[in-house]
Amino acid sequence: MSEHEQVSLSMPEHDVSRVLSDVADVIESRRGADPSTSYVARLFSRAPDGVLKKIGEEAAECIMAAKDNSPRDILYETADLWFHTLVMLAHYNLRPEQVLAELQRREGTSGIAEKLSRGQGLRSDSTQHKD
Repeated sequence: MSEHEQVSLSMPEHDVSRVLSDVADVIESRRGADPSTSYVARLFSRAPDGVLKKIGEEAAECIMAAKDNSPRDILYETADLWFHTLVMLAHYNLRPEQVLAELQRREGTSGIAEKLSRGQGLRSDSTQHKD
């Protein structure tokens, strides 16, 4: 069975609220480890460019999975993207809790109103992307 086939489409029945923090802790513990024995240490040794390249690759794979309308692949590739994003955050001494706090700060804020408040008006209908 491939890695992608092992992905569950069911909602978890247990608390997963600490997963990002726990993974971030493991990533941080790999800082300074031997790059020949630790994938994360290898990423750190190539940071930032190597990590940013991996994020780009994983984002492209996530997009392809979405275009293929493959839920298991979408979940699998999103997990890869998030993992490599956590490595990037660690490289810059940032934590996922900070990202979650920023998302919480934005909760209930209209994206349109937020863009207008920054002077980033909406594009005209002829240039706006269609979903």
